[in-house]
Amino acid sequence: MGWLDKLGLKRKEKLEQGVEKSREGLLNKIGKSIAGKDRIDDETLDELEDALITSDVGVKTTVEIIRRLEGRVARDKFVTQNELQQIMREEITALLMENRPDQPAGFDAAFPHKPHVILIVGVNGVGKTTTIGKLAHLYKQAGKQVVLGAADTFRAAAVDQLTIWSERAGVPIIQQGQNADPAAVAYDTVSSAVSRGADVALIDTAGRLHNKKSLMEELGKIKRVMSKVTEEAPHEILLVLDASTGQNALLQARAFTEVVDVTGLVLTKLDGTAKGGIVIGISNELKVPVKFIGVGEQIEDLQVFDRADFVDALFGSRQKD
Repeated sequence: MGWLDKLGLKRKEKLEQGVEKSREGLLNKIGKSIAGKDRIDDETLDELEDALITSDVGVKTTVEIIRRLEGRVARDKFVTQNELQQIMREEITALLMENRPDQPAGFDAAFPHKPHVILIVGVNGVGKTTTIGKLAHLYKQAGKQVVLGAADTFRAAAVDQLTIWSERAGVPIIQQGQNADPAAVAYDTVSSAVSRGADVALIDTAGRLHNKKSLMEELGKIKRVMSKVTEEAPHEILLVLDASTGQNALLQARAFTEVVDVTGLVLTKLDGTAKGGIVIGISNELKVPVKFIGVGEQIEDLQVFDRADFVDALFGSRQKD
């Protein structure tokens, strides 16, 4: 059995452990909504709406889920808690599927470009550098050649932290120290990836959003110089968010998507929060797919986001009536 096969066997178990706090909170709220009731009526749906909103699913996404549930209730005439949970699983999974039905793809999946350039964005403190290190490790373990780029030259410790992660993952890093031109670092990173025949280049960026115009100009310059090395770079822009901040993560995501063409989301720190519902809300409201989730502190605890598996983990094991 290969490394990825072994990882796959542990993945679902780790996912269930990682969303345990969110699952307990959500199921407790749902249970209170329908306790002692033999049918699902408007009052019950109102209570379910409150349960979803207070689980950080968000108002807009909750309204959409309840609308779908109302249609199913009218058609299916179900009465049990288990049937309700099953229908909620199906409708939430369908909602997530509508963003990008062809996901997920494993770390060993082939890239359409070589090198495949991924720009990582997000504010400080969300786990951005750690995420890059974990991505580098997992891509390398899957047989990919990886190069890191330390283009967050604004924060004093950023380059040092990424250097430590490059050593842990055993991959090369391109850096020019603090206060270097981020675009120059990005250019050198992509050039190095090309010359090395690397499969993927992961490039860190400064984690600040206090001036959207400056952020847009900086990222725009980075994209322009990279495209001189390889066309269409960057091929992905991943926004890293801290799931434990709940609705604040949604606000950050909205702010970034206003100025950056984000192609995918990374939700970190799910294992330390009861606010896992934010994964559903952010993906639905922004129409940007969640690509990776962090469910622990270990280097292997960054997972490709599988929507059906996540919803199952959030609602727990299916029960028979």
